[in-house]
Amino acid sequence: MISRIDKDHSRFREIVRGKIRKNLRKYISRGDLMSRKGKETVAIPMPSIDIPRFTLGGNQRSGVGQGDGEPGDPVGPGQGDGQAGAGQAGEGEGQKSLEVEVTLDELAEILGEELGLPRIEPKGTESLDTQKDRYISLRNTGPESLRSFKATFKRALRRQLASGTYEAGRPIIVPVREDKRFRSWRTDPKPQSNAVIIYMMDVSGSMGDEQKEIVRIESFWIDTWLRSQYQGLESRYIIHDATARVVEREVFFRTRESGGTMISSAYKVCAELIEREFPANTWNVYAFHFSDGDNWSVDDTATCINLLRNTLLPACNQFGYGQVESPYGSGQFIKDIRAAFPSEEKLVTSEVTGKDDIMDSIREFLKGGR
Repeated sequence: MISRIDKDHSRFREIVRGKIRKNLRKYISRGDLMSRKGKETVAIPMPSIDIPRFTLGGNQRSGVGQGDGEPGDPVGPGQGDGQAGAGQAGEGEGQKSLEVEVTLDELAEILGEELGLPRIEPKGTESLDTQKDRYISLRNTGPESLRSFKATFKRALRRQLASGTYEAGRPIIVPVREDKRFRSWRTDPKPQSNAVIIYMMDVSGSMGDEQKEIVRIESFWIDTWLRSQYQGLESRYIIHDATARVVEREVFFRTRESGGTMISSAYKVCAELIEREFPANTWNVYAFHFSDGDNWSVDDTATCINLLRNTLLPACNQFGYGQVESPYGSGQFIKDIRAAFPSEEKLVTSEVTGKDDIMDSIREFLKGGR
Protein backbone atom coordinates (compact mmCIF):
# COMPACT_ATOMS: atom_id res chain seq x y z
CA MET A 1 0.00 0.00 0.00
CA ILE A 2 2.80 2.42 0.89
CA SER A 3 4.52 1.69 -2.40
CA ARG A 4 1.29 2.45 -4.29
CA ILE A 5 0.79 5.71 -2.38
CA ASP A 6 4.36 6.76 -3.15
CA LYS A 7 3.80 5.95 -6.82
CA ASP A 8 0.57 7.99 -6.93
CA HIS A 9 2.23 10.90 -5.13
CA SER A 10 5.16 10.81 -7.55
CA ARG A 11 2.78 10.83 -10.51
CA PHE A 12 0.87 13.76 -9.01
CA ARG A 13 4.10 15.73 -8.58
CA GLU A 14 4.98 15.06 -12.21
CA ILE A 15 1.57 16.42 -13.24
CA VAL A 16 2.24 19.54 -11.16
CA ARG A 17 5.72 19.97 -12.71
CA GLY A 18 4.21 19.62 -16.18
CA LYS A 19 1.60 22.27 -15.43
CA ILE A 20 4.23 24.66 -14.08
CA ARG A 21 6.49 24.16 -17.09
CA LYS A 22 3.58 24.70 -19.48
CA ASN A 23 2.61 27.97 -17.78
CA LEU A 24 6.08 29.08 -16.67
CA ARG A 25 6.05 32.33 -18.64
CA LYS A 26 2.75 33.28 -17.02
CA TYR A 27 4.02 32.42 -13.54
CA ILE A 28 7.24 34.37 -14.07
CA SER A 29 5.31 37.47 -15.09
CA ARG A 30 3.03 37.25 -12.03
CA GLY A 31 4.13 39.68 -9.37
CA ASP A 32 1.86 38.13 -6.75
CA LEU A 33 3.84 34.86 -6.80
CA MET A 34 6.43 36.31 -4.41
CA SER A 35 3.71 37.13 -1.89
CA ARG A 36 3.03 33.37 -1.70
CA LYS A 37 6.65 32.64 -0.89
CA GLY A 38 7.39 30.90 2.39
CA LYS A 39 10.78 30.15 3.86
CA GLU A 40 11.48 27.21 1.55
CA THR A 41 8.36 26.92 -0.63
CA VAL A 42 6.14 28.87 -3.01
CA ALA A 43 2.38 28.36 -3.40
CA ILE A 44 1.64 27.92 -7.11
CA PRO A 45 -1.99 28.44 -8.22
CA MET A 46 -3.28 25.51 -10.30
CA PRO A 47 -6.60 26.52 -11.93
CA SER A 48 -7.25 23.12 -13.56
CA ILE A 49 -5.71 19.88 -12.40
CA ASP A 50 -7.05 16.39 -11.84
CA ILE A 51 -6.83 15.73 -8.12
CA PRO A 52 -6.66 12.08 -6.94
CA ARG A 53 -9.88 11.26 -5.10
CA PHE A 54 -11.96 8.32 -3.85
CA THR A 55 -14.72 7.18 -6.23
CA LEU A 56 -17.75 4.97 -5.65
CA GLY A 57 -17.17 1.40 -6.77
CA GLY A 58 -19.47 -0.83 -8.81
CA ASN A 59 -20.98 -2.56 -5.78
CA GLN A 60 -24.78 -2.59 -6.21
CA ARG A 61 -25.58 -3.67 -2.66
CA SER A 62 -27.27 -1.27 -0.29
CA GLY A 63 -25.14 1.05 1.75
CA VAL A 64 -24.17 4.67 2.20
CA GLY A 65 -24.69 6.53 -1.05
CA GLN A 66 -26.70 3.67 -2.60
CA GLY A 67 -30.36 2.67 -2.86
CA ASP A 68 -33.42 4.34 -4.35
CA GLY A 69 -33.14 7.80 -5.70
CA GLU A 70 -31.58 9.74 -8.52
CA PRO A 71 -28.46 11.90 -8.57
CA GLY A 72 -29.31 15.33 -7.25
CA ASP A 73 -32.21 14.24 -4.99
CA PRO A 74 -32.21 15.92 -1.54
CA VAL A 75 -30.70 13.87 1.28
CA GLY A 76 -32.14 13.98 4.81
CA PRO A 77 -34.67 16.29 6.41
CA GLY A 78 -34.62 20.03 6.60
CA GLN A 79 -34.67 20.75 2.87
CA GLY A 80 -36.83 23.83 2.61
CA ASP A 81 -37.36 26.29 -0.17
CA GLY A 82 -33.95 27.85 0.51
CA GLN A 83 -35.25 31.41 0.96
CA ALA A 84 -33.97 32.02 4.49
CA GLY A 85 -30.70 33.84 4.09
CA ALA A 86 -30.14 32.42 0.62
CA GLY A 87 -29.03 34.37 -2.41
CA GLN A 88 -29.88 33.90 -6.04
CA ALA A 89 -28.50 30.59 -7.30
CA GLY A 90 -26.14 30.76 -10.24
CA GLU A 91 -26.40 28.54 -13.25
CA GLY A 92 -22.74 28.33 -14.35
CA GLU A 93 -19.99 26.10 -13.06
CA GLY A 94 -17.83 27.62 -10.34
CA GLN A 95 -14.18 28.36 -10.97
CA LYS A 96 -11.99 25.70 -9.40
CA SER A 97 -8.57 26.62 -8.12
CA LEU A 98 -5.88 24.86 -6.13
CA GLU A 99 -2.62 26.09 -4.67
CA VAL A 100 0.21 23.56 -4.68
CA GLU A 101 3.26 23.98 -2.47
CA VAL A 102 6.47 23.75 -4.52
CA THR A 103 9.93 24.00 -2.97
CA LEU A 104 12.27 26.69 -4.23
CA ASP A 105 14.71 23.97 -5.30
CA GLU A 106 11.99 22.36 -7.44
CA LEU A 107 11.12 25.75 -8.89
CA ALA A 108 14.76 26.38 -9.75
CA GLU A 109 15.06 22.96 -11.36
CA ILE A 110 11.97 23.59 -13.51
CA LEU A 111 13.32 27.02 -14.47
CA GLY A 112 16.67 25.51 -15.45
CA GLU A 113 15.03 22.76 -17.52
CA GLU A 114 12.67 25.09 -19.35
CA LEU A 115 15.27 27.77 -20.10
CA GLY A 116 18.05 25.26 -20.78
CA LEU A 117 20.31 26.78 -18.14
CA PRO A 118 23.69 25.09 -17.58
CA ARG A 119 24.90 24.24 -14.10
CA ILE A 120 27.35 26.75 -12.64
CA GLU A 121 30.91 25.75 -11.84
CA PRO A 122 32.02 27.87 -8.84
CA LYS A 123 35.42 29.46 -9.11
CA GLY A 124 38.05 29.58 -6.37
CA THR A 125 39.29 26.89 -4.03
CA GLU A 126 38.38 28.41 -0.67
CA SER A 127 35.01 27.84 0.88
CA LEU A 128 33.01 28.63 3.97
CA ASP A 129 33.14 25.91 6.60
CA THR A 130 29.78 25.42 8.24
CA GLN A 131 28.80 22.61 10.57
CA LYS A 132 26.00 20.07 10.25
CA ASP A 133 24.88 17.64 12.96
CA ARG A 134 24.21 14.07 11.80
CA TYR A 135 22.53 11.41 13.94
CA ILE A 136 24.57 8.30 13.24
CA SER A 137 24.06 5.82 16.12
CA LEU A 138 22.40 5.01 19.45
CA ARG A 139 23.76 5.09 22.97
CA ASN A 140 22.60 4.15 26.48
CA THR A 141 22.54 7.65 27.94
CA GLY A 142 21.34 11.03 26.82
CA PRO A 143 18.63 13.68 27.26
CA GLU A 144 14.99 12.62 27.03
CA SER A 145 14.51 14.88 23.99
CA LEU A 146 16.84 12.54 22.02
CA ARG A 147 15.31 9.27 23.23
CA SER A 148 14.52 6.92 20.35
CA PHE A 149 11.02 5.53 20.96
CA LYS A 150 11.40 2.75 18.41
CA ALA A 151 14.76 1.51 19.68
CA THR A 152 13.61 1.74 23.31
CA PHE A 153 10.40 -0.17 22.57
CA LYS A 154 12.24 -2.94 20.71
CA ARG A 155 14.76 -3.28 23.54
CA ALA A 156 11.98 -3.50 26.16
CA LEU A 157 10.01 -6.02 24.09
CA ARG A 158 13.08 -8.21 23.64
CA ARG A 159 13.77 -8.12 27.39
CA GLN A 160 10.18 -9.05 28.32
CA LEU A 161 10.10 -11.90 25.79
CA ALA A 162 13.38 -13.26 27.11
CA SER A 163 12.25 -13.04 30.75
CA GLY A 164 8.80 -14.50 30.09
CA THR A 165 6.94 -11.44 31.39
CA TYR A 166 5.32 -10.62 28.06
CA GLU A 167 1.62 -11.53 27.90
CA ALA A 168 0.11 -11.93 24.41
CA GLY A 169 -3.39 -11.35 25.76
CA ARG A 170 -2.29 -8.19 27.51
CA PRO A 171 0.54 -6.80 25.35
CA ILE A 172 1.81 -4.00 27.56
CA ILE A 173 5.45 -2.97 27.12
CA VAL A 174 6.97 -1.09 30.03
CA PRO A 175 10.54 0.13 29.37
CA VAL A 176 12.94 0.34 32.29
CA ARG A 177 16.04 2.47 32.49
CA GLU A 178 18.28 -0.19 30.92
CA ASP A 179 16.00 -0.34 27.86
CA LYS A 180 16.28 3.31 26.94
CA ARG A 181 18.28 4.22 23.84
CA PHE A 182 19.23 7.73 22.78
CA ARG A 183 20.27 9.10 19.43
CA SER A 184 23.93 10.03 19.12
CA TRP A 185 25.18 12.65 16.70
CA ARG A 186 28.36 13.69 14.98
CA THR A 187 29.19 17.21 13.84
CA ASP A 188 30.60 17.24 10.31
CA PRO A 189 32.09 20.22 8.50
CA LYS A 190 30.03 21.21 5.46
CA PRO A 191 31.98 23.22 2.86
CA GLN A 192 30.11 25.91 0.96
CA SER A 193 31.25 27.91 -2.04
CA ASN A 194 31.44 31.62 -1.28
CA ALA A 195 28.95 33.47 -3.47
CA VAL A 196 27.23 36.85 -3.34
CA ILE A 197 24.69 38.60 -5.53
CA ILE A 198 24.77 42.39 -5.57
CA TYR A 199 21.58 43.94 -6.90
CA MET A 200 21.59 47.59 -7.99
CA MET A 201 18.49 49.55 -8.98
CA ASP A 202 17.86 53.02 -10.29
CA VAL A 203 15.17 54.65 -8.12
CA SER A 204 15.24 58.08 -9.76
CA GLY A 205 12.11 59.91 -10.86
CA SER A 206 12.06 58.26 -14.28
CA MET A 207 11.70 54.75 -12.78
CA GLY A 208 8.00 54.24 -12.05
CA ASP A 209 6.22 51.55 -10.03
CA GLU A 210 5.80 49.31 -13.08
CA GLN A 211 9.53 49.36 -13.80
CA LYS A 212 10.39 48.60 -10.17
CA GLU A 213 7.90 45.71 -10.18
CA ILE A 214 9.68 44.21 -13.20
CA VAL A 215 13.01 44.49 -11.36
CA ARG A 216 11.47 42.84 -8.29
CA ILE A 217 10.12 39.87 -10.26
CA GLU A 218 13.28 39.31 -12.27
CA SER A 219 15.48 39.56 -9.18
CA PHE A 220 13.34 36.91 -7.44
CA TRP A 221 13.85 34.37 -10.24
CA ILE A 222 17.56 35.11 -10.65
CA ASP A 223 17.94 34.71 -6.90
CA THR A 224 16.00 31.41 -6.97
CA TRP A 225 18.28 29.94 -9.64
CA LEU A 226 21.59 31.05 -8.11
CA ARG A 227 20.57 29.83 -4.64
CA SER A 228 20.04 26.38 -6.15
CA GLN A 229 23.65 26.47 -7.36
CA TYR A 230 25.30 27.67 -4.14
CA GLN A 231 24.87 26.86 -0.45
CA GLY A 232 24.69 29.91 1.81
CA LEU A 233 24.43 32.56 -0.92
CA GLU A 234 24.79 36.14 0.30
CA SER A 235 22.75 39.04 -1.12
CA ARG A 236 23.37 42.79 -1.03
CA TYR A 237 21.17 45.60 -2.31
CA ILE A 238 22.12 49.04 -3.62
CA ILE A 239 19.73 51.80 -4.69
CA HIS A 240 20.74 54.98 -6.45
CA ASP A 241 19.56 58.19 -8.02
CA ALA A 242 22.25 60.87 -8.04
CA THR A 243 23.79 59.13 -5.00
CA ALA A 244 23.90 55.48 -3.96
CA ARG A 245 23.72 53.49 -0.74
CA VAL A 246 23.49 49.90 0.50
CA VAL A 247 20.02 49.09 1.88
CA GLU A 248 18.04 46.16 3.26
CA ARG A 249 16.02 43.95 0.92
CA GLU A 250 12.67 45.45 1.98
CA VAL A 251 13.90 48.97 1.27
CA PHE A 252 15.29 47.89 -2.11
CA PHE A 253 11.91 46.63 -3.29
CA ARG A 254 9.63 49.20 -1.67
CA THR A 255 11.49 52.51 -1.85
CA ARG A 256 10.01 55.41 -3.82
CA GLU A 257 12.47 58.19 -4.54
CA SER A 258 12.97 60.85 -7.15
CA GLY A 259 15.72 63.02 -8.49
CA GLY A 260 18.42 62.80 -11.12
CA THR A 261 20.46 59.78 -12.11
CA MET A 262 24.20 59.22 -11.70
CA ILE A 263 24.89 55.56 -12.39
CA SER A 264 28.55 55.78 -11.43
CA SER A 265 27.51 56.35 -7.80
CA ALA A 266 26.09 52.79 -7.67
CA TYR A 267 29.13 51.28 -9.42
CA LYS A 268 31.49 52.97 -6.94
CA VAL A 269 29.53 51.66 -3.94
CA CYS A 270 29.47 48.19 -5.53
CA ALA A 271 33.26 48.25 -6.09
CA GLU A 272 33.86 49.35 -2.48
CA LEU A 273 31.54 46.62 -1.19
CA ILE A 274 33.39 43.91 -3.13
CA GLU A 275 36.79 45.14 -1.98
CA ARG A 276 35.70 45.42 1.66
CA GLU A 277 33.59 42.25 2.13
CA PHE A 278 33.86 39.95 -0.89
CA PRO A 279 37.42 39.69 -2.26
CA ALA A 280 37.37 38.35 -5.80
CA ASN A 281 40.00 35.68 -5.19
CA THR A 282 37.75 33.78 -2.75
CA TRP A 283 34.21 34.84 -3.67
CA ASN A 284 31.94 34.15 -6.64
CA VAL A 285 30.49 37.61 -7.27
CA TYR A 286 27.39 38.31 -9.36
CA ALA A 287 26.26 41.89 -9.94
CA PHE A 288 22.99 42.92 -11.57
CA HIS A 289 22.10 46.52 -12.33
CA PHE A 290 18.62 47.61 -13.44
CA SER A 291 17.89 51.03 -14.87
CA ASP A 292 15.84 52.77 -17.55
CA GLY A 293 19.05 53.81 -19.33
CA ASP A 294 18.92 57.47 -18.40
CA ASN A 295 22.21 58.87 -17.03
CA TRP A 296 23.31 62.30 -15.83
CA SER A 297 25.94 63.01 -18.44
CA VAL A 298 28.31 61.58 -21.04
CA ASP A 299 31.16 62.07 -18.56
CA ASP A 300 29.42 59.95 -15.93
CA THR A 301 28.84 57.20 -18.49
CA ALA A 302 32.58 57.28 -19.24
CA THR A 303 33.26 56.89 -15.52
CA CYS A 304 30.92 53.87 -15.42
CA ILE A 305 32.76 52.25 -18.35
CA ASN A 306 36.11 52.73 -16.63
CA LEU A 307 34.78 51.23 -13.40
CA LEU A 308 33.43 48.23 -15.32
CA ARG A 309 36.62 47.67 -17.27
CA ASN A 310 39.14 48.16 -14.46
CA THR A 311 37.32 47.09 -11.28
CA LEU A 312 33.93 45.38 -11.56
CA LEU A 313 34.35 42.98 -14.48
CA PRO A 314 37.69 41.58 -13.22
CA ALA A 315 36.07 40.93 -9.81
CA CYS A 316 32.79 39.41 -11.02
CA ASN A 317 31.83 36.03 -12.39
CA GLN A 318 29.26 38.00 -14.33
CA PHE A 319 27.91 41.55 -14.48
CA GLY A 320 24.36 41.85 -15.78
CA TYR A 321 22.77 45.10 -16.93
CA GLY A 322 19.01 45.03 -17.43
CA GLN A 323 17.40 48.04 -19.06
CA VAL A 324 13.71 48.44 -18.27
CA GLU A 325 11.77 50.51 -20.75
CA SER A 326 10.31 53.68 -19.30
CA PRO A 327 8.40 56.53 -20.98
CA TYR A 328 10.68 58.98 -19.15
CA GLY A 329 14.09 57.39 -19.71
CA SER A 330 16.32 57.97 -22.71
CA GLY A 331 17.50 54.34 -22.94
CA GLN A 332 20.97 55.45 -24.03
CA PHE A 333 23.11 53.70 -21.42
CA ILE A 334 22.77 50.19 -22.86
CA LYS A 335 23.93 51.44 -26.26
CA ASP A 336 27.00 53.04 -24.72
CA ILE A 337 28.17 49.98 -22.76
CA ARG A 338 27.48 47.65 -25.70
CA ALA A 339 29.67 49.87 -27.85
CA ALA A 340 32.39 49.92 -25.17
CA PHE A 341 32.32 46.12 -24.61
CA PRO A 342 31.37 44.47 -27.91
CA SER A 343 32.79 41.04 -27.02
CA GLU A 344 33.13 40.93 -23.22
CA GLU A 345 31.69 37.59 -22.04
CA LYS A 346 31.35 38.65 -18.41
CA LEU A 347 29.11 41.58 -19.32
CA VAL A 348 25.57 40.53 -20.24
CA THR A 349 22.95 43.06 -21.24
CA SER A 350 19.20 42.68 -21.61
CA GLU A 351 16.32 44.92 -22.61
CA VAL A 352 12.92 44.48 -20.93
CA THR A 353 9.97 46.30 -22.47
CA GLY A 354 7.38 44.68 -20.20
CA LYS A 355 6.60 41.70 -17.97
CA ASP A 356 6.32 39.35 -20.95
CA ASP A 357 10.05 39.90 -21.61
CA ILE A 358 11.17 38.86 -18.11
CA MET A 359 11.59 35.16 -18.97
CA ASP A 360 13.74 35.95 -22.02
CA SER A 361 15.81 38.39 -19.98
CA ILE A 362 16.47 35.74 -17.29
CA ARG A 363 17.59 33.27 -19.96
CA GLU A 364 19.95 35.90 -21.40
CA PHE A 365 21.49 36.58 -17.99
CA LEU A 366 21.93 32.97 -16.88
CA LYS A 367 22.56 30.96 -20.06
CA GLY A 368 26.35 31.42 -19.83
CA GLY A 369 26.64 29.29 -16.66
CA ARG A 370 29.31 31.54 -15.17
